[in-house]
Amino acid sequence: MAPLEIAFVDGMAMFADEIKNVQGISGKRAEVLEKSGVKTCLDLLQYFPRRYLDRSNLSRVRSLMVDGSEATVVGTVRAKQEVGRRGRTRYEVLIEDAWGDQLKGIWFNGVSWISRVFQVGERVAFHGKVQRFGRSAASMVHPDFDRLDEEGPALETGRIIPLYKGGVALQRVGLTSRVFRRILYQLIKTRGLEIPDILPTWIQQKYHLIDGRVALRAAHFPKSHQELERAKERLIFEEFFFLTLMMQLHRAMRQERRGIRFERPGDLYGRFIHDALPFALTGGQKHALEDIIGDVTSGRQMHRLIQGDVGSGKTVVALAALLLAIDSGYQGAFMAPTEVLAEQHHATLKKFLDQLGLRMCLLKGKQRKKERARLLADIKEGRIHVVVGTHAVIQDMVVFHRLGLAVVDEQHRFGVLQRAQLFKKGEDVHMLLMTATPIPRSLALTLYGDLEVSLIKELPGGRKPIRTQVLWEARRDELHALLARELGKGRQAYVVFPLVEESEKMDLKDAQSGFKNMQEAFPNYSVGLVHGKMPSEEKGESMRRFVSGETNILVATTVIEVGVDVPNATMMVIEHAERFGLSQLHQLRGRVGRGGNQSYCVLMADYRRTPEAQARLAIMEQTTDGFKISDKDLKLRGAGDFFGTRQSGLPEFKIADIVRDEAILAKASQAAREILSRDPHLRSEDHAVTRKYYEHFYRNPSRGTASVG
Repeated sequence: MAPLEIAFVDGMAMFADEIKNVQGISGKRAEVLEKSGVKTCLDLLQYFPRRYLDRSNLSRVRSLMVDGSEATVVGTVRAKQEVGRRGRTRYEVLIEDAWGDQLKGIWFNGVSWISRVFQVGERVAFHGKVQRFGRSAASMVHPDFDRLDEEGPALETGRIIPLYKGGVALQRVGLTSRVFRRILYQLIKTRGLEIPDILPTWIQQKYHLIDGRVALRAAHFPKSHQELERAKERLIFEEFFFLTLMMQLHRAMRQERRGIRFERPGDLYGRFIHDALPFALTGGQKHALEDIIGDVTSGRQMHRLIQGDVGSGKTVVALAALLLAIDSGYQGAFMAPTEVLAEQHHATLKKFLDQLGLRMCLLKGKQRKKERARLLADIKEGRIHVVVGTHAVIQDMVVFHRLGLAVVDEQHRFGVLQRAQLFKKGEDVHMLLMTATPIPRSLALTLYGDLEVSLIKELPGGRKPIRTQVLWEARRDELHALLARELGKGRQAYVVFPLVEESEKMDLKDAQSGFKNMQEAFPNYSVGLVHGKMPSEEKGESMRRFVSGETNILVATTVIEVGVDVPNATMMVIEHAERFGLSQLHQLRGRVGRGGNQSYCVLMADYRRTPEAQARLAIMEQTTDGFKISDKDLKLRGAGDFFGTRQSGLPEFKIADIVRDEAILAKASQAAREILSRDPHLRSEDHAVTRKYYEHFYRNPSRGTASVG
């Protein structure tokens, strides 16, 4: 391929053009790409390589260092085989480089899938950390790999070769790395003149950025490593710049929006804080309430996030805020992501609201028609003060008499549209968001840049730190002894599994077989089971029995990750703990230690755990500080998987990484503030293209994004 050189003109049409108009993308290919989120030419240009194969930096097997350093080796598959017995199997693929030396790729997970990937005689590239076990061949455990047979001359002649994300669906329509290169090469060559530069010249000069159109070309067809690094810096800056621009416009728009003006704390609020509440508020809770009172009495709409560790008392703060609304003649809504959590919040709030003579109700997905109709009528007429529920709260049929405050718990589990629906339930409704997942500053800047944030760091007094220990199967007797001791004291225990039922694909214990095992191991105690696939009524009854103390051991999946509050539970056992992320482990551990008794968390882990899993488990043993844990988790797993799954509240960057690129994030955020300071509505001629790009790709009323005016 000849080097690509681009001349430029301004415009936005190319970016918005559908991919079916791109040469080399047929109807089937367009259909598969659209399902992958690649719908426009901009999406295609931003379909960045997942890795680059540098022909100038390939390693010979005989020269590999075995000190854990990373290397890339190209070779021919000579043999492949499954080794070991059921439950302890691994898959090995032996490749031979051009000099006749051999390297072994080893996989412990997904054996059946790996066995179908490689064919003897094909050329592949392995990339990973080099290890050597005894006198055996050098090896890589779970290496990244690419099949290279289809590369042809490009592999031999290209110096830096882009390798793109694959998958079964893409392979079926012929979208290999080689085809992606050909399509992108032709797209940039024939339509490069149409690519607009979306950042103002003064920002490029001040922050020493290369032209954005050069960056797009260099991301796919770099002439050198230096050009590739500069291209990445520019494209990362762009992503952060437009996201933080949107957040700052959101904040400015919200600050201009009028809100309901609540009265200062009244009778109900005072009775709750001074009489009904059986303990004194912590300093963090007091500061959070001061922030909320300042917001709701200011005449501006509140949009505040309460960020606090597991068990820090966020629900108490939310209830006090709801009483501020009721004192001023308004209703409150409390939305939770799961029925289990909604039911738990309903039970907690009802204890206090009953004492204050207030009515509340629970809305969930499955309710009898007559009961639902009666509740909806009471909500509409104002006879119910607080409505608690799942997404059922935002359904069109739910009409409030006078909604003043909406509380959203574990808010990152809801999409932007779902949260926006709550605003439509009233006029200038105040919004209070809560999360028990402490967010490091860099992530908070991107996720919550449009919010005011209050932190609650202290735990209520009298609670003891949870003692955490990692065990493996050979030490299960120690686990049973500890369980027996706690159960003998009248305490309760959770046993959490990652799966509901046995899976042939993954060698993991499951909740249903674990339930049977616990019944056999502790025949004198009552064992319950709860998981997400159970009918709502059955699940609710199982939870009720555990909360009431009728059940001694609750075997569960991660459905009990948040919200469940049983002070008598002092044991948390997590099976296959190596399968969980740090924040999820911390959330699960937070289900115990909620009373005055010493509590324990036992992490049962496979002895073959990876170095990354080993690091996570070690951190859990070392600290119970959720903020430290979340920071470590973000560094270990990256932002995309920080919450266990990619949530709609979390931006999915094409090339940026908020952990790795935190320094660029700070610069981009500063640039966004500067441009709005100079030109709040981006009306100057210098900012015309930036405005066009923002309006087209970021200002979307259905997504609730802000206009520049």
